[in-house]
Amino acid sequence: MTREEFEKLVEEGFLLIPEKFRARIRNVALLVEDEPPEEIRRQERLGEDETLLGLYQGIPNTARGDTYGVGPTLPDTITLYRLPIEAAALLRTRLRKGAARDDDEIRKVIAETIWHEYAHYFGMEEDEVRFREEQKNRS
Repeated sequence: MTREEFEKLVEEGFLLIPEKFRARIRNVALLVEDEPPEEIRRQERLGEDETLLGLYQGIPNTARGDTYGVGPTLPDTITLYRLPIEAAALLRTRLRKGAARDDDEIRKVIAETIWHEYAHYFGMEEDEVRFREEQKNRS
């Protein structure tokens, strides 16, 4: 998949966030990189065989006080990592014994990753996000 095709799926994935939540998102840049850089890998304490699909960096919406945004304020960032997302989608496809490349599965992993990272923006800690993902997957 080309980077442009991937970025188009990211745009579509963002639009899957319900409007009532999208309307509350302020000062967040949605970025795409190929892979997590070494600095991020160290920061997140990733092992050799571990990676990230996405990463939220910033001040969660729930922690922003009255003075947030007074003066120049850099945006928070949500970075999606293209190659790990594509690898995760390929693994899912193979586990289902599907085709060698499944753009629909990439679309799903992107949407799940966007939801996960914006949940952090809305103040959820990792344990809570994972718990809600498990509940969602059960239903």
